[in-house]
Amino acid sequence: MRSGLGPEQRSTPRAVGGTGGPDDTHPLKGAAREHPAGGAAGGRTADGAPAADGARTAHGARTARGVAREHSADGTADEREADGGPPASGSTGVPPRLPSLQERLRAEEGRPSRRRVLVAGAGAVLGVAGLAAAASGAVYEGWLPGRPRLIRAMEGCGAPGTPPTGVSEGPVTTTTFRSAARGRDVSLVVAYPPGYAPPPVGGAGAAGGRRGTGASGVRLPLCLVLHGRGGSARDLAAGLAAPAYLAAATAAGIAPFALAAVDGGETYWHRRADGDDPEKMLLDEVLPRLAAQGMRVDRFAVLGWSMGGYGGLLLARRHPDRVVAVAASSPAVWDGYRDAAPGAFDSAADFAANRVLGVGPARGVTYRIDCGNADPFSRPAHELATQLGAAERGFPVGCHDFGFWRRQLPTQLAFLARTLSD
Repeated sequence: MRSGLGPEQRSTPRAVGGTGGPDDTHPLKGAAREHPAGGAAGGRTADGAPAADGARTAHGARTARGVAREHSADGTADEREADGGPPASGSTGVPPRLPSLQERLRAEEGRPSRRRVLVAGAGAVLGVAGLAAAASGAVYEGWLPGRPRLIRAMEGCGAPGTPPTGVSEGPVTTTTFRSAARGRDVSLVVAYPPGYAPPPVGGAGAAGGRRGTGASGVRLPLCLVLHGRGGSARDLAAGLAAPAYLAAATAAGIAPFALAAVDGGETYWHRRADGDDPEKMLLDEVLPRLAAQGMRVDRFAVLGWSMGGYGGLLLARRHPDRVVAVAASSPAVWDGYRDAAPGAFDSAADFAANRVLGVGPARGVTYRIDCGNADPFSRPAHELATQLGAAERGFPVGCHDFGFWRRQLPTQLAFLARTLSD
């Protein structure tokens, strides 16, 4: 699953307009001269607009001088008013006749009145507004694409989670080892709650702190943390600020537990066709190392975001005997192979073998699903929460980013502490 977006956030709806260069044609450019039957030139522009020299245009419109020149069969010019009235004053000495009322009414027929134009314009505006509102509603409901962008424009992403201050964080360790399952070196980052410390080299106790095994001899519970696509184990502290949140939650009274993250690449946390197998790395390489540090690994929880949220759900589906709970933020899940992000699966068969949406809950696993309203995975996350019968869910204002994932982390840590102590 891809972090930060995992996918995705399908970000804010924006109106998209085409770009085009200005029209460099001028109304007086390229004017075509048309000659009536008698041979006199009538000015007419190339686009059909009347000429400005007073001659009659090709469609008989009145020119600037108000006189249309018509040629009789013998070629003599006969000056008449453009509307077919008597000759213009001064041409024959006869004063012009004013049009009658019936003639004026006939002349007005077919011409839109100002009132008609205003009414028609208002109707067009209302019609466009109605269509726009209907389209926006369809996008908001997910019937048309663009829902994340629309909601982001309407609601925004909300206030990003701010790491707590004034708390004493527990130790954070980073080690590197060669993963045979992945065929490469990977980093393992472990965040301990305050009062606990990793076993030092040589086995001596850490001054002022307890090792992974508490004073009562009970091993420290564990939560695996799976990062998103494009991320790494270091996101546990750098992006999520989990050590500070864990310290604040422990100070608030939750049962202490450790968080451990490891590099998963962009594998979507399942075995790939090239042999890269992050699941095997988790079970056969990471858990034994954490057990050697005094942690309980027979039953553990999983926290993940985006690609990692999907990976946690998949791990629980495959190993319900070991995974007690999953807190998935913005899990990258899709209805079908064609909908999935490029590279998330090797083939349609790979998708079918590793799908989590539509398969129901794993027996004995408790779920919490969180996703922001403007997140591209909001709709499938809602479906997923319903299908899994999630014990807790959070769908507030938010986007597909660390700001949202940090904001949800305090409630997720409290959820994980309860499930790990049951």
